[in-house]
Amino acid sequence: MKPIVLYKVCKSFDEKTVLQELSMNIPQGETTALMASSGQGKTTLLRILMGLEQVDSGYISGMEGLQKSAVFQEDRLCENLNPIANIRLTNPSLSYIQILEAMHEMKLFDCEHQAAAELSGGMRRRVAILRALLAEWDILFLDEPFKGLDAETKRQVMAVTCRLCRERTVLLVTHDLSEAKAMAASGLISW
Repeated sequence: MKPIVLYKVCKSFDEKTVLQELSMNIPQGETTALMASSGQGKTTLLRILMGLEQVDSGYISGMEGLQKSAVFQEDRLCENLNPIANIRLTNPSLSYIQILEAMHEMKLFDCEHQAAAELSGGMRRRVAILRALLAEWDILFLDEPFKGLDAETKRQVMAVTCRLCRERTVLLVTHDLSEAKAMAASGLISW
């Protein structure tokens, strides 16, 4: 598989430069961690790669035809839908049992019939992660996906996430090097 190539990518918002001539190669079939200080454009870069923003200049290749899935910093769940319905939004072919088994792996018990609005923050985060993981995807974008989880839950969720992402293309934005290690990131790109 060819790498995803970024060459001299620039992006500004209201005359504030967020990305300035950023160049990198991202290998496909591996997890790559992206680390930079706050405000240095990590989320903007993911939004560009997802097709939600356009570059001002430079180019990106290797993304053509790839199915994308993402966990954003916000959960972005449909508040009135239960976890099963929220997860099915990205993959309607999943059976109730498949989703329930995955929920149990993420330590989500006895909440499948509750509206997302009634779930705790940690439960919402795990549903959002599962929704992205269980979608059909070629590349997964994880933008600080484990924030807000207690240490034990985070460990469990990272283990499940890492297993489901093995030998697939994942871009993980994190400020925590231990998360990159737990996710078996084979590369670390920082700027």
